[in-house]
Amino acid sequence: MKVHLDTDLGGDIDDLCALAMLLKWPKTEITGITTVADDRGIRAGFTRYALKLAGKSDIPIKAGADVSLGRYRVRCGYQDKRYWPEAIEGADNLLDEALALLKESITEGAIIIGIGPFTNLYLLDKKYLGILRKAKLFLMGGYIYPPRSGYPQWGHNYDFNIQVDVEAAKYVLENSSPTLVPLTVTIETFLRQVYLKRLKQSDGLNRLIAKQAGIFADEEKMAEKYGLTCLKLPRDIINFQHDPLAAAIALGWRDGVEFEKLPLCFDVQNGWLKERIDKSSRRFYRVVTAIDGEKFSRFWLEKVTAKT
Repeated sequence: MKVHLDTDLGGDIDDLCALAMLLKWPKTEITGITTVADDRGIRAGFTRYALKLAGKSDIPIKAGADVSLGRYRVRCGYQDKRYWPEAIEGADNLLDEALALLKESITEGAIIIGIGPFTNLYLLDKKYLGILRKAKLFLMGGYIYPPRSGYPQWGHNYDFNIQVDVEAAKYVLENSSPTLVPLTVTIETFLRQVYLKRLKQSDGLNRLIAKQAGIFADEEKMAEKYGLTCLKLPRDIINFQHDPLAAAIALGWRDGVEFEKLPLCFDVQNGWLKERIDKSSRRFYRVVTAIDGEKFSRFWLEKVTAKT
């Protein structure tokens, strides 16, 4: 199975967790990785370092859409030097090289897993008109149904991947046939403090995840924000596993996963993208509507720490 990862790795730590899982998934070839919301290629540099730790330096990686394009609603920050064992150099390729890598992956029939803003996909279709309709897309993002009781009661404004570049998100959703893995489902997953011991005893990439998770836990304090206030989340939660869940579903994870085909429409209201069910719509989207978050979170830990 061929896959291409489009990621904003280097911000929230779940992108790195997703990459680690993809690298351990059997019978999977990563045809390429493109970074989005990059800043002079630093995210691509982070990704290149992670691949080197995993002994996978042969995987092509290109820096995609840069923050200098001015497309993003908020500043897309990235991790400081505490998160990485050494100084990281950014990639210096041209944006067109990243789009060409994406195009090549689609042409090869690779599954495209989008776990960052949709900017690269938007720019890809603008350059190669109609290519997204040929792509097997799985996108982390969406807000169709509200969160279930017991989980954070976030609004649509928390849906970073879609709301940070609304123009790109609306265009991509209307010009492709993606499977959506919504935010309101991914918040039922978790990375826990209790997992760190096992990660530290594993390989170099997992030790890096454990290092970053410790810093992230101290900074974000999700155990206090959500572990103590959301009855269905563990008290020692460090982060949500948004991106690993989307990647696993793209690769065929189905244990406890439910899908619906929904007729959706997309409207921009006061600068925000609103997704709504419209029974008169002729466009149906495959949407993940339910998961077993506990089961997936344990599965992720087993997968990334498995010996190959």
